[in-house]
Amino acid sequence: MPASERTVSRADSRVLATNKLVRNTYILLSLTLMFSAATAGLSMMLGWGQPGLLLTFAGYFGLLFLTERFRNSVWGLVFVFALTGFMGLTLGPIIETYLKVFSNGGELVMTALGGTAVIFVGLSAYALLTRKNFSFIGGFIMVGILVAFLAGIAAMVFSIPGLSLAVSAMFVLLMSGLILYQTSEMVHGGETNYITATVTLYVALFNLFLSLLEILGAFSGRR
Repeated sequence: MPASERTVSRADSRVLATNKLVRNTYILLSLTLMFSAATAGLSMMLGWGQPGLLLTFAGYFGLLFLTERFRNSVWGLVFVFALTGFMGLTLGPIIETYLKVFSNGGELVMTALGGTAVIFVGLSAYALLTRKNFSFIGGFIMVGILVAFLAGIAAMVFSIPGLSLAVSAMFVLLMSGLILYQTSEMVHGGETNYITATVTLYVALFNLFLSLLEILGAFSGRR
């Protein structure tokens, strides 16, 4: 086979692999979002409260580790649903609080949900259509997430509303950047595992929604 034909064949294979990765990622992401919504609704219906900070962190990081550990086997799928289901359970009480505390709580939740969807679709479409490489922002995002995470813990421990609001604004920017980064990694071959890609995008959407909800509650919430 001539070298030119081999080059074309390799290029076609890469395109097919990328398309398959993107398709599988978005299918799994859709399923996990629906499952997470179901578990959030279940926790609200049964009146389950927040499991507590330590249990939440233990459950999240433990299931995240197991998902990554078994990402190349069918167990990876089991743990990704366990992870997103658990996060849905922790989300339910938060939504319930907004619905009870604010007279326009339902509006706040739906606005945050719509804003999350618009940001995700817009940024994903931009990364997929332009095929720009955003790998250069990876390090900045990881450092930013660590700083914001520690600042968020400090805001909770010392009850500093202003800092908590600033952290939410930081997370909106960081999670938007993470969506661009992860989508770009799928397009350019930096990420080849759809389970890992799904978890990253899910975490970005989860935190983006919560951050928008807190900001909306602070500026538009009616008690």
